[in-house]
Amino acid sequence: MNSPTAPRRDDRPQDDRTAHRTILLRGGDVHSPADPFATAMVVERGQVAWVGSEGAADAFADGVEEVVDLQGALVTPAFTDAHVHTTSTGLTLTGLDLTGARTREEAIAEVRAHAAAHPADPVLLGHGWDAARWPDDRPPTRAELDGATGGRPLYLSRVDVHSAVVTTALLDLVPGVADRPGYAPDAPLTRDAHHAVRAAAYAAVTPEQRTRAQRAALRHAVSLGIGSVHECAGPEISGEDDFTALLRLAREEPGPRVVGYWAEQVAGARDAEKIRALGAVGAAGDLFVDGALGSHTACLHEPYADRDHTGTAYLDAAAVASHVAACTEAGLQAGFHAIGDAAVTAVVDGVRAAAEKTGLARVRAARHRVEHAEMLTPETIAAFAELGLTASVQPAFDALWGGDDGMYAQRLGTERARTLNPYAALLRTGVPLAFGSDSPVTPLDPWGTVRAAAFHRTPAHRVSVRAGFTAHTRGGWRAVGRDDAGVLVPGAPADYAVWRTDSLVVQAPDDRVARWSTDPRSGTPGLPDLTPGADLPVCLRTVVDGRTVFVRPDE
Repeated sequence: MNSPTAPRRDDRPQDDRTAHRTILLRGGDVHSPADPFATAMVVERGQVAWVGSEGAADAFADGVEEVVDLQGALVTPAFTDAHVHTTSTGLTLTGLDLTGARTREEAIAEVRAHAAAHPADPVLLGHGWDAARWPDDRPPTRAELDGATGGRPLYLSRVDVHSAVVTTALLDLVPGVADRPGYAPDAPLTRDAHHAVRAAAYAAVTPEQRTRAQRAALRHAVSLGIGSVHECAGPEISGEDDFTALLRLAREEPGPRVVGYWAEQVAGARDAEKIRALGAVGAAGDLFVDGALGSHTACLHEPYADRDHTGTAYLDAAAVASHVAACTEAGLQAGFHAIGDAAVTAVVDGVRAAAEKTGLARVRAARHRVEHAEMLTPETIAAFAELGLTASVQPAFDALWGGDDGMYAQRLGTERARTLNPYAALLRTGVPLAFGSDSPVTPLDPWGTVRAAAFHRTPAHRVSVRAGFTAHTRGGWRAVGRDDAGVLVPGAPADYAVWRTDSLVVQAPDDRVARWSTDPRSGTPGLPDLTPGADLPVCLRTVVDGRTVFVRPDE
């Protein structure tokens, strides 16, 4: 079933020399449920026309305009990253990235070097510090940053982007910031204070800088075999100009499809029309119900293990219900950012109340979505299934912060931390999963994301590689209402990637991770070996809508 929000076509200009050519790929492995032994594929007019064996491919020789010799490479559907912040990703790729800083001193040294190398920047921007991973567990002070920048404006977002440290000069650009919730004299800013300084910092980014950053992020995405990204924008994340410029760039230049979400509450038809006018498919994405665990702003039922409070609630169940009901009536997809268990409960209660008003069938058909959905219980998982909610999740979060010694355990204690990100339970209950990165919170890394889900730090939450791959390909299309895409079968959009990989394995159907089978009699198309330590596949080519948008230079 296709929801009313589903984008039905690609509005980008088409190049007849690429999108409309008939191409035969042969001599490799094609990952397709249409034929688990496929070694060839025909693409015609932007769609998959045929999948089959090498010998049968000769029948297409007369009508083919181009033959691609795969030389043993693997062809799969292109990945969909279901949660991206494109401009911020590009600014991190091209600017100050502190995700590798191992200590506070290293981070300050990188800030000093970046400031010296960019003397003309009106505001210095950086991302990725994580004091929870540093020996002294302390973020840089304002005085330390003032010294490192020579007194210039600086904005440094924490890795989860729900708090930031800034310099005095940046605070001076935001009148009244000290009176806003979330302000602290010499500690990371959260809540409204953080939103205000972030807006001031990003207002200094010129249109030319923004375009360069967006182009860098989109080019990086296709170099990793990502054919679609879901841009999660909104008034508290990026401006309308940023959002509309990104959608325009994606239409005008070869690259990944960009599906836009605008996270603003909808109260009626006028609000819904604004969402559509911006080019968004839904009023969803990062519409914040709460914050993040790392910044102590995720909203919990019980206090944090390392703080005497329960975090921050931005929306309650009544606000959720109002938004979902209005979006459902308008034929728009709704969605929320919810991480803590109290926030997830507010979403579930609100969506259920909306269903009582508009009808459960209509709510389910709209495929409303929840971003992150980390702290779930059996009851809220069952409610997701009942209400038809899609869980848009980020397995790399567990890889980065999970485990008994990780940030989750610091914030919640070991027992509560072990309940986080229960992907296996979601799948068993029938909840649709769509995988993403939340880049730049974690990097664009699709095979690494699938590996993180298959080797979750809590074994009970692990899913098969095949299930993880499906969530990162077909799952992203289903999340926007498309059931006919994200898989290589005749009639599907020709969005695919070609990979160099060492070996293909078939996971035994009754095994989560530990035992592997290469027996072709299983009838299951093989996927790369993602066991820890194995080399991840290298993308050789990415094709979107039949158009080649990336070719590895050394191939």
